[in-house]
Amino acid sequence: MEKSKSIQVNKQSSGTVISLQQGKLPPQAIELEEAVLGAMLIDKKGVDEVIDLLEPQAFYKTANQNIFESVFNLFKNAQPIDLLTVSADLRKNGKLESVGGDYYLVQLTQKVSSSAHIEFHARIILQKYIQRSLIRISNEIIESSYKESVDVFDLLDEAESKLYDVSQGNIKKSSDTAQNLVMLAKKKIEEIANKDGLSGVATGFEKLDLLTSGWQPSDLIIIAARPGMGKTALTLSMARNIAVTQKTPVAFFSLEMSSVQLITRLISAETGLSSEKLRTGKLASHEWKQLNVKVGDLEKAPLFIDDTPALSIFDLRAKARRLASQHKIKLIIVDYLQLMTAGTSSKAGNREQEISTISRNLKSLAKELDIPVIALSQLSRAVETRGGTKRPQLSDLRESGAIEQDADIVSFIYRPEYYGIDEWDDEEHNSSVGEAEFIVSKHRNGGLDNIRMKFISHLGKFEDLQSNDSSYEFQSKMNDNDSANSLIDALPGPNDAFDPSDDEGDDMPF
Repeated sequence: MEKSKSIQVNKQSSGTVISLQQGKLPPQAIELEEAVLGAMLIDKKGVDEVIDLLEPQAFYKTANQNIFESVFNLFKNAQPIDLLTVSADLRKNGKLESVGGDYYLVQLTQKVSSSAHIEFHARIILQKYIQRSLIRISNEIIESSYKESVDVFDLLDEAESKLYDVSQGNIKKSSDTAQNLVMLAKKKIEEIANKDGLSGVATGFEKLDLLTSGWQPSDLIIIAARPGMGKTALTLSMARNIAVTQKTPVAFFSLEMSSVQLITRLISAETGLSSEKLRTGKLASHEWKQLNVKVGDLEKAPLFIDDTPALSIFDLRAKARRLASQHKIKLIIVDYLQLMTAGTSSKAGNREQEISTISRNLKSLAKELDIPVIALSQLSRAVETRGGTKRPQLSDLRESGAIEQDADIVSFIYRPEYYGIDEWDDEEHNSSVGEAEFIVSKHRNGGLDNIRMKFISHLGKFEDLQSNDSSYEFQSKMNDNDSANSLIDALPGPNDAFDPSDDEGDDMPF
């Protein structure tokens, strides 16, 4: 990199001497840029090592940006890359003279003798690009901060979003070409074809997974129901299947229940011990052993629970980004949407507008992190006043101005038993006791269906209807006389354990 010449200017009024060397230049590595481009022109191996690491904007010098873009286009079209082909491509696009002509290209090839260390040099160029990006973003934030018309929470969210993009090494592009997108889509289809199982995050419910092929990345899924239907129980069952069985990281944001209450529910479902026993701590000796053995997998599960009350959408996005960065979470669950706040000033408007802001931001978060986001939602009382089966429908969504519009999937939980209906309203009139229906009423990328599931109320657990894994008969040859005192301290006490009265009848009809 050329050093700045020292030019001194005397200011008569103050006697201050200003040197050009005291000025600030954007971070750059021109010599390394030339070395990398030269290596790419003389050695195909050099192209293969850094073509997916850099992009034209990573180069500080405009001429180098144009040359790399030409190299990238040739590589994309499977054309040979050398001094002559790059020169011809630049000439065809009318950029050869602007980069300095063939003379500059020849100079680049003379600066290096091989592609050795090209990846190391490319990473330094990328670091300089990231530094320039941080400077640009910081200046934009400073400029926006001086504007009184800008909402401070929107500014914070925008700032964190831009910095998150930099930290992930993905500076946002304004657009992408159809060619690149087709290549990405084909690659994804090939990965799915070669992959055993589902393309998305499997829920552990067979018929639901067949319908959706798993929860898909960037999708916003709404699961709505009246209080007491089992919204939290269903999503906890899903979280358990995903985190415990599949070892896939899951983030659960609970705005209603404490984290201890949630984990107690999971312990109940995992061990087969009723919530009543866990709440009182009155367990027999063999039940203590049962507890100790069966919570082992749950303890190791990559499940992250946040019980911050009145969580704003801004805080949720910030927490989710950190979890995605640190723990690579693949699914977010929010329980539940109506308890969130928009986190903005008094300009937020009425509650319907606030819910609209929240749902729009949840969809934006799903796209940004490229993972599915599940948001639970309450239904209006219109369901209760309606006659017949009281099966929920899209118009029953509370404050649903944008929920239905933003969501990729809108589903409902329906348990006839809750309304004293003991039979399903089908031709067979089978018993509905201990069963629930997962109703998919909107599916942007797939079909609709009503999927029946088994609901084990005393464990707060959902299973596939044909599942036989509900007996929870604990078979053990452990000595019943072993002391269980060491386990008592590890359990939540009566004051911390799940209490159905704290849940406002939302999900667990114990």
